[in-house]
Amino acid sequence: MTEHTTEFTDLIDLASERAGGAVLLANDEFFAPKEGLIKSTPAEWREGEYTERGKWMDGWETRRRRTPGYDWCILRLGIPGIVRGVVVDTSFYRGNYPESCSIEAATVDGMPDPDTIAQTAQWTEILPRSPLEGDSRNAFAAHAPPNARPVTHLRLNIYPDGGVARLRVHGEGMFDAARHHPGSEIDLAAAEIGGQVLLCSDMFFGNRHHLIMPGRSTHMGNGWETRRRRGPGHDWTIVKLATRGTLHRVEIDTDHYKGNAPGRCMVEICDAPSVANGDVSALAARVGGWRVIVHETALQPHARHRFTDLAHHAPATHARLNIYPDGGIARMRLYGIPESA
Repeated sequence: MTEHTTEFTDLIDLASERAGGAVLLANDEFFAPKEGLIKSTPAEWREGEYTERGKWMDGWETRRRRTPGYDWCILRLGIPGIVRGVVVDTSFYRGNYPESCSIEAATVDGMPDPDTIAQTAQWTEILPRSPLEGDSRNAFAAHAPPNARPVTHLRLNIYPDGGVARLRVHGEGMFDAARHHPGSEIDLAAAEIGGQVLLCSDMFFGNRHHLIMPGRSTHMGNGWETRRRRGPGHDWTIVKLATRGTLHRVEIDTDHYKGNAPGRCMVEICDAPSVANGDVSALAARVGGWRVIVHETALQPHARHRFTDLAHHAPATHARLNIYPDGGIARMRLYGIPESA
């Protein structure tokens, strides 16, 4: 069964520390530090553990407010893009969660210091003040800013005070040609420049989005891994390139997959600029439009495989990785030249 939904929570988390996100500034973090908001792991509870400031909590928690106002923190997204929705997770905050929250977005050029961002950024509300429930994953669709520029920073406001375990910011990265030197080869699949893993046949053990995340994988759970196949067929995943381009090199990394790497793989491309982001079923069913660039080839466990002699050098918008019959892939890199270059 294909693992795909149209819910925004199926999109990549643009703010995750794994994607390079950072919590820059908060007006208060007395009980729990602001950095906890974007940890990649789920929030945890430690029974009976206390610090000199009170109960140890996993997340961001401010002191009890005794004056008018509200608390806030500012985040820099690891992947600038369009925010489609957020999850304000108050796990384990039962008597100390905020009553409500709102979120604002800004597009900031360069890398100014946090205080400058707080004072000069032009904020646009993408989530109006909304009630929160305690010990819950509060999901909200976001209102995209009217301009087409990718969002770089968010401001989370909580009313009047309290604790939030995690903030997940789901959306789509956007390719910015100005960030790349014309004619330079880049990883066109990379999430950090707007690549997206649209769908896959299965992701029982490891999420498909891991395939195109920055850096090497950190452990076996930090890649894309399918369940053991007991019938005919093979597993596959489809990636939308950040921008149309011509691929020159492919890297398939089975790092940490020592007893569960696929036996073989094959990579195909297609040029379908007219296919809308949501019409992924058309790509999965596409027959005749896919061209093989890496023929079916044996893979080794826990190894980086580099393919430079590709079968085709044609413009592409999407790539499909097929693995035989199942298993885990840590990362896939698709190096090429953007069409705009």
